[in-house]
Amino acid sequence: MSHAASPVLVIHGGAGVIKREMSPAKEKAVRAALTRALQNGYAQLKAGKTAVDAVTTAITVLEDDANFNAGKGSVFTHDGKNELDAAIMDGSTLAAGSVAGVHRVKNPILLARAVMEKSQHVMLVGDGAEEFARSVGIELVDPSYFHTEERWQQLQKALKEDAEHSRHSDVETAKHFGTVGAVALDAQGHLAAGTSTGGMNDKRWGRVGDSPIIGAGTYANDGCAVSGTGWGEYYIRTVAAHEICMRVTQMRVPLQRAAAEVINQEIPSMGGNGGAIAVDDEGHITMPFNTDGMYRGWIGADGVPHVALYGDENDGTAEPLPATSSSID
Repeated sequence: MSHAASPVLVIHGGAGVIKREMSPAKEKAVRAALTRALQNGYAQLKAGKTAVDAVTTAITVLEDDANFNAGKGSVFTHDGKNELDAAIMDGSTLAAGSVAGVHRVKNPILLARAVMEKSQHVMLVGDGAEEFARSVGIELVDPSYFHTEERWQQLQKALKEDAEHSRHSDVETAKHFGTVGAVALDAQGHLAAGTSTGGMNDKRWGRVGDSPIIGAGTYANDGCAVSGTGWGEYYIRTVAAHEICMRVTQMRVPLQRAAAEVINQEIPSMGGNGGAIAVDDEGHITMPFNTDGMYRGWIGADGVPHVALYGDENDGTAEPLPATSSSID
């Protein structure tokens, strides 16, 4: 493992149906939020703070922005509620914390971190997670805080399609996407990963996706950190984040290839899709996805935030993009 590393922070704001029909105002707001998350998270790294601090800070920015399906901008369940999930993992110790199905937690990533640091557990759900939040002083809000008109209308459209048994529109596809995440390498050479989501639009029965499941949507060890975004059921079945890290640390597969094999080959071969962000202990990064686009960004030694949204957009990485960012037929 490297020491005296050059800090790196990589973030995502979800993969999926991200096309250039987006309004200029929305695009500007999304880019600004991603940039702010990068700058705030990287400031932690520059100040000598941990990768966990950087990940938490960056994700909190995105949870507070209604343009992302996490925190404030979370989608609605079939019953018209918001059920939020999050996880964080410290690669240097394998400590982890996660929460699922919470309704009142303003920043689920902060609660996930509290579970990791202030409880003997890894995963708390629902009412119990919120009771724990109260006990450790994590901010709770009225559920109406999460109500945004855009998400409410997305639910109404999905409910209409449910009634019409329509299963082939962008709305149906988009149900499975919308997550925010971050991975970081700090100056001590330690890695961390975190993910937060409102889950799947129109979800039922307390469905939980991959984001709060350690190893599926979120994983970090001493050589690799991954946060995923995509069709959660497939990320759970492939244990995608853990699989990428095992290829890197145990099989010595280069990070970019390891991530591409899982995200752009293994998951699509089963019928799923999505993307991920990853960083290794040498500061290599990769952001593979096989959807129209993925909100993504990174910041490294030069302190300049790089942000990209669309599939045909160069996201500023030095590595060639076609190997990781092209669509899978």
